Amino acid sequence: MKYLFSILLVAAAFVGCSNNSEGNSARLKSDTDSVAYVIGMNVGWNLMQMDSTMNVAALCEGIRDVFRQKSRFTEEEAQAFYLRYMNFALPEKARAYEEQFLADLAKSNRSYARTRTGVTYTVAELGDQERIPASDRDSIAIRMRIRSLNEQELYSSYERNDTLQLMLGDCAPGIIESLKLIGEGGKIEAWIPSAQGYGGEGNAEYAIKPNQTACFEIELVALDKFADWNRRKNSRR
Repeated sequence: MKYLFSILLVAAAFVGCSNNSEGNSARLKSDTDSVAYVIGMNVGWNLMQMDSTMNVAALCEGIRDVFRQKSRFTEEEAQAFYLRYMNFALPEKARAYEEQFLADLAKSNRSYARTRTGVTYTVAELGDQERIPASDRDSIAIRMRIRSLNEQELYSSYERNDTLQLMLGDCAPGIIESLKLIGEGGKIEAWIPSAQGYGGEGNAEYAIKPNQTACFEIELVALDKFADWNRRKNSRR
């Protein structure tokens, strides 16, 4: 983690190199200056993706203080603060935002209901109520579309012309909870808070970022209940 933190400081330093109020072109007097500027641009783009609300003035002040050897934090203090913010403060902010969003959604649209865990859903099509997944060892086939709070599509098995085959227990808790609200052949749209989704790790396969709330449109195409499979297995003996 110390190595990662050091890299972030170096990356911020490159951004600082390109921050000045005078004409940038006048400062690019050599190829090495131009390369430094290009590196700064790339790091700046990466930081924008991480946090577009970053206080650039404060970031550059930190860079200048490092070069002046007048930093306000020691390296250990800075690392401890950064880890505390990333592991506790930032997730708390995300949870507060998602809670407000889901509460407002349920209030503004009567077709949505909320479960005890915060999953906010509407059933698009009720499936077979005699065929509802129950055991973590139930085998399911689902189609799924995922989008973010700003309506950006993150993943779609429909576009891939694919049906996901997996065990119920391999799904995120919010997906399991959603599937249990419909039967085989049913469809549901569920806004799943990060705690019931993929938490602080996110999910790269579904393009879900850490601590991200997302909307899951799920269709339970087929269900093979473990109890039925086990019964068939025993009957063949």
